[in-house]
Order: sequence, then structure tokens, then C-alpha cells
Amino acid sequence: MQSAKDLKQYREELHESLDNDFLRTVLDNFAVAYRAGRANAFKGMDVKGLINEVACAKDEAAKNLDALYTQFKENAEKAGVKVHLAKDADEANRIICDIARQNECKTVVKSKSMTAEETLLNHALEDQNLEVVETDLGEWIIQMRHEGPSHMVMPAIHLSRHQVKDLFTEVTGKQQDSDIDKLVKVARRELRQKYVDADMGISGANFAVAETGGIGLVTNEGNARLVTTLPRVHVALMGLDKLVPSLHDALRTLKVLPRNATGQAITSYVTWVTGSNECAPGPDGKKEIHFVLLDNGRSEMAKDPLFSQVNRCVRCGACANVCPVYRLVGGHKMGHIYIGAIGLILTYFFHGKDKAKNLVQNCINCEACKDICAGGIDLPRLIKEIHARIQDEDGHPLPSLLLGKVLKNRKLFHTLLRTAKWAQKPMKESDQFIRHLPMMFSEHDFKALPTIAETPFRDMWKHIKPEVKAPKHKVALFSGCVQDFVYPEQMKACVKVLGDNQVDMDFPMKQSCCGLPVQMMGELKASRDVAEQNLRAFQDGDYDYIITLCASCAAHLKHNYPKLVKGNPRLESMAMEFGRKVIDFSSFVSDVLGVEAEAFNKTGETATYHAPCHLCRGLDVHDAPRNLIKTAGLEYVECDEEEVCCGFGGTFSMKFPELSNELLNKKLNNVEATGASMLLTDCPGCIMQLRGGLKRRGSKVQVKHVAEALAANKK
Repeated sequence: MQSAKDLKQYREELHESLDNDFLRTVLDNFAVAYRAGRANAFKGMDVKGLINEVACAKDEAAKNLDALYTQFKENAEKAGVKVHLAKDADEANRIICDIARQNECKTVVKSKSMTAEETLLNHALEDQNLEVVETDLGEWIIQMRHEGPSHMVMPAIHLSRHQVKDLFTEVTGKQQDSDIDKLVKVARRELRQKYVDADMGISGANFAVAETGGIGLVTNEGNARLVTTLPRVHVALMGLDKLVPSLHDALRTLKVLPRNATGQAITSYVTWVTGSNECAPGPDGKKEIHFVLLDNGRSEMAKDPLFSQVNRCVRCGACANVCPVYRLVGGHKMGHIYIGAIGLILTYFFHGKDKAKNLVQNCINCEACKDICAGGIDLPRLIKEIHARIQDEDGHPLPSLLLGKVLKNRKLFHTLLRTAKWAQKPMKESDQFIRHLPMMFSEHDFKALPTIAETPFRDMWKHIKPEVKAPKHKVALFSGCVQDFVYPEQMKACVKVLGDNQVDMDFPMKQSCCGLPVQMMGELKASRDVAEQNLRAFQDGDYDYIITLCASCAAHLKHNYPKLVKGNPRLESMAMEFGRKVIDFSSFVSDVLGVEAEAFNKTGETATYHAPCHLCRGLDVHDAPRNLIKTAGLEYVECDEEEVCCGFGGTFSMKFPELSNELLNKKLNNVEATGASMLLTDCPGCIMQLRGGLKRRGSKVQVKHVAEALAANKK
């Protein structure tokens, strides 16, 4: 079982990055520039359609790895290439070391290869007394610093030009200038002779094309072409997941890869290597080429019904580019060798659970990685599954076990919430906030926690339910636990808005928490039990829609319930039907009811918006809440990075309060810069986070649910 001590030690390590102002500034600037560059690169293209094509093609390839490998090997060997299959990292390293020894190689130049990082190839070669030189600029820099990459595409993004200047001064023995162009010239001058003198060149590969037996490399520097052509021996190391049936499949992926990685339409160099006849020979007139394909668990992963999608990864690094946690701590803390969301998954499979157990908890579940992934991989779900597997193997932490047991028993859970209303009284600061909790329960010293409401929504329901004589729609309300017991005023606002628009409502009393908190904590069995509990609570109602005011609940109910109950045909059918009816409040009011501005008072009050992660990405809802702000008679002021996470993440903010605090501060700085007097959103968790942060700042900005703004301004 992972102890609290382990997590505390990991959090202390994260402080090294949090205290690095340069790192955070660089990653902030890059994150903002990347989104604009990517949007421009994909302009006019059907991005989702293209990504779906890539995903389908990669899935098909994963089903046929053995046949593709056989075809690739046959065609490559016809062209004079020697092909090897390595079952694991040690065998891959041994094969390459044997090739070096058989060819009496003494010096090796390498172009960038994450697969070589995966196998720790450099260490193996150096143990054989070979001189190994990385020739990618970023890789050369981190090699000399004895570090691993901090990004899969930009390995030295964590370093300043001044740090590189000092490094180059030390390496060359001459004082260097910090001008970037001059530093690049130093690298070219230092490396040029290395290509000429090298006996072996080692590259990776982005594609292994079965129909030609050739490989494709995508690079932004000319070093890869020198590495693959000048030395008399060329070895390309690649994972089995790089196998594609045809050049057409490779070119289709090429449309996505550079655009997703760096916002470029195409990289500076796309190199195809097919056979030894087209390559420059060595001094003895011979050119020897070896392709080493690495399994290292990939073939087993391809057979896994859930994790086979991991083989879709094109190694673009975009999941790190948009990750709010990576943006704070960088790749040396948000990965082992592979970086970002995909790195959290690959670390478990390639390097073991001990390396992965802390990393997988560092996912805030904002779904930015899933939204951007060039292979359409459901990265957050896979991370949560690994978290659950590790806990199943090592034991479940006591807090998550207890929460799971409580949530499975709805009556017990609700009794505890009602009891908390009385227990909180000694710690209440006002009707809205608890002054603090004992530190054994919470380390949320950076924000105030909300109080349990005097009367939960479920107790109000029979008194406030409107009588609708000629209903346009019949709906059920799903409150979740927070809006039921903490913010019932948000549900009351919803009832007013819907009742005024001829909507007949029901509130099934056996509903409870959606279960997302325990899923985030790795308690998948408890999450399944809670899902079944809620499905049965709604099964008897003939509803047109199931409406929730919580974006996280909506996404979880809609997308995760069918996955959680998979294997039980009756429940699976119920979950699919249930999910089809689930809709968020803003989409229902804006798109289904089509409310108009004439029904609301125009106040002229300025309001900005925070888009909950599970609304804008989980449900792909963007316009509806912003349209409603204007409809409600408010003056909408756009906020920078509206669709970036506020740092709540449910239990994430309990485990990593320092990271949550930093994300919250970024969000609040952007909110206050708008000058708006009101901040609206569609998630009670976000409201809890934002209100607490603004209170600590002494800000007068009001935080409300969109439903509250509509209800308040209704004529």
C-alpha cells in the first residue's frame, strides 16, 4: 500500500519545479503559443475526422502486428537491410552492441529516439567502451548535462540560453555568447567532425512501412540525414507500434504529426530510408543497415481490449503541451522517460509500477490530453485504470477505501452529510465558508471550504416543485452530492428557469453522488457500484432528458457509466439509454428550450466565464453557456484561457494542494484582469474552488452558476 509518507515525499520533489520561475514562464509561454499555432496549422481541415482515420488505421495495424512485421522484414531484407526483433529492452541493446562489435565500431552518432531512451541504449553502448554522441541539439545538451529529456519533442525546453551558454563554455573551453544563433553555430561546429569520424549512426523511426520495407523519419534538424548516411553502419531502433501497412498510412499520419507536435504544417525534414543500395557506402565500399524492432510489451498491449489504443500514439508530445500539471512542473516530474499523459501510461508498462505509482495520481482529469491526442487515445481513462491496477496489486489507501464504502451506501452517505451540518458549526466562519478543517482531514490552507447547507435540495423538492399543466418536456434532475447538500440554491435556480419554460420535472430520491470522486481515487469497483445505484434510481421514469448542473457529473454519467457496467448486458443497455438522455443545464436551456433575451432584464452588469473541463472537452459544449450569459442581460467579457483548468480536479486538489493552488492563481489572475464583477461557470466543484480563492484574495467578484444568473434576471 502506498503510504501518505510516499506521497508527501513526491510532493516535496514537485516543489523544485514550482520554485523554478524560469521553467514555469517558459512552459506558460509555450502552452499559449502552442494552442494558437496548432489551430492555425489545422485551419480549414476536418481535424476530428483526420484523427479518427489515424486511430482506425493504427487499431487495424495493432491487430495485425505479426503479419505486418513479417511483410516488413521480407521487403526490407530484399532491399539489403538486416531486420531484428527484440523481445525487450535488454535484447534490443544486446543486438545493437553485437552489431557494433562485429563491425569493429568505436564511435557512434545518434539522432533523436525516444525508443533508445526507453531501452537506455546509451548506457549499454558506453558499457562496451563506445563513444556515443547525441546530435539532436536538445539531446546533445541534456546528454552533456547527464539528464533525461523533459519533453518528447523538445528535450531541453526546461533550460535557458544562459544555462546552455555556460554549458557550451565548459565543453569547448572558450567563453561563449548567450545569443541563440551563435550557440547553434557552436553546436554545428562541435558536431560536424563527429559525423565524419563515426563508425555507426543510430536513428529512430516514425514509420516502418510494410509494403516497402522502408522507414520514415520526421525531424526539424539535418542531423538525422547525416546520421543515417555518413557512417558505414546505420541502425534504426523502433517500436513495433511504428509498423504501418502502406506509404499512404504513413502520409496520413504525417498530416497530423507535425501539426499536433509543434504547430507546423510539415517538419523541416521528412526522410525515407529503403534499402542499403541508395545510401553512401563506407570506406571499404560497404554500407550496412539494420532495423531493430522492439516489442517490450507492445504486442501484449495490442491484444488488451482497453490498452490496445496506446499503440496509436504517434509520439507528438501534444499531451504534455496542453497538460496544466506539466505546465507547472515540467517533464522531469511529469514522467519517467516518456513524458506527459502518455508517459504516465507507458511508464507503468515499460518501467514498472514503482516508477508509475506517484505519476498516475498527478493526472487532474481535465481531459485536455484526450482532446488534443493525434491518435484519439482516451488517456485519462487509461491513467485511472492503471491507478486502480496499482492499488489492486499493492493495497488501497485507507481514505479511498472508506470513501468507496460510504458512497456505495447511499443512506449512510446522506446521513453523514446531514450530520456534518451540525459538526461543522464550531468551524463555521459564515453561512458560506468553514474557517478551516483539522489538518488531518485537509491541507487546503490556500482556500476556504464551503459549509453544508442548512437544508439539502432533496428536502426542499416537494415544497418547490412547480405544477406544469402543459409541459413541453418531461425531465429528471440529477443534482449530484454537492448541489444537493452544499449548493442547493443552484438547483432551486434551475427549477425556476425550467418551470417558467413549461418543463415538467422529477427528482428521483434514490439518486446519489455520481461516483467520479472514487473513480479518480482508483476505486473502480466502488465507482461501478455507485453507477448501478444511480441507474436503478432513474430506471422507472419516462424522461425526455436527464438534466444536471454539474459538468463533471454530466460527462461521467454520459460517457463513463456504459464503460463501468460493461459485461452486464441489462445494465449496459440501461446505461446507454441513460447516457443518451443526459444533458447539461446550459445546453438544455440554450439549445433545447431556446430561451430568448426578451424574457430577461438587461442589467448591464459585466460577467466573465470559466469553462469547466468536462463541459468544454468532456461534452464538447462551448457556445451555449456564453450565449446564455448574454441572453440573461449581462455584458459578457471574455477571459484569457477560459477553457484551461481552474485546478480543482476533485480529489486532486486534496492530494496536491500546492499544484491546485498555482492553477487557481493563474485562473484568478485572468479573471481579475477582465474587470468583470461576476464570474459564471457550470460546475459546483469549480465554484467551490473559485469562490474560495477569491475570498482569500479579498476580491469582490461574485462566483455563480449560469442557472443562478438566469433565475436572478428573469422578468
